[in-house]
Amino acid sequence: MALHFLLDEPTSAHAGDAVMLTGAEAHHAAAVRRVRVGEEVSVGDGRGAWLSGVCETVSPREVVVRITARTDAAAPRPRLVLVQALAKGDRDELAVQAATELGIDEIVPWQAARSVSRWDATKAVKGRARWATIVREAGKQAHRPWIPEVTDLSSTAQLAARAVTARVLLLEPTAPQALTAWSADATDDRDILLVVGPEGGIASEELDALTRAGATQVRLGHEVLRTSTAGPAAIALLSAALGRW
Repeated sequence: MALHFLLDEPTSAHAGDAVMLTGAEAHHAAAVRRVRVGEEVSVGDGRGAWLSGVCETVSPREVVVRITARTDAAAPRPRLVLVQALAKGDRDELAVQAATELGIDEIVPWQAARSVSRWDATKAVKGRARWATIVREAGKQAHRPWIPEVTDLSSTAQLAARAVTARVLLLEPTAPQALTAWSADATDDRDILLVVGPEGGIASEELDALTRAGATQVRLGHEVLRTSTAGPAAIALLSAALGRW
């Protein structure tokens, strides 16, 4: 399989056109992946464009790819959204990486009541940028035509507001209903939000508030999964149920 690289902006390039990789992406292509002139690669813009081409010039500052073919992938519907509670260590980042590889369409960092990690205004900017970098690299590794957006830090009240227009699933080990028993209707175009709590789980007041807003509590088997694995496991199940896999 050809190496895959990402442009920084959406592209209208078609067969016969040339596109340029610059900055960190050019350095990665030339110095790390060691692409060569004449080598076939694929290039995406993260917004659905998929370009196949051949490297014409290669340097750590600029890689020029002559396009031989273009396809455009439609954005998935319904979209899968991971609401990931902030967690200690790198567990939230592990969840973000795996979720991106598995096909998540949007990632929402959530300041849950039991989150050990806390983001103030400055940390929220840096944290979102860090997650976005993880998403970009994971999406490139997985050869995804669409790269998920990482939103601003969300509160529980903001999550409840999204339940008006989306299907919200709370991953709760004590829920009476299994995720596999939930009706994943692929004809329903509304977003599906998967809400994953921190190490201590989703607090009772958060469960109550989100359930009142219309969210559904579901469980993954009878085990209690880590915050880093619950989201990816749910994404895998829903991807199969929705016919994405």
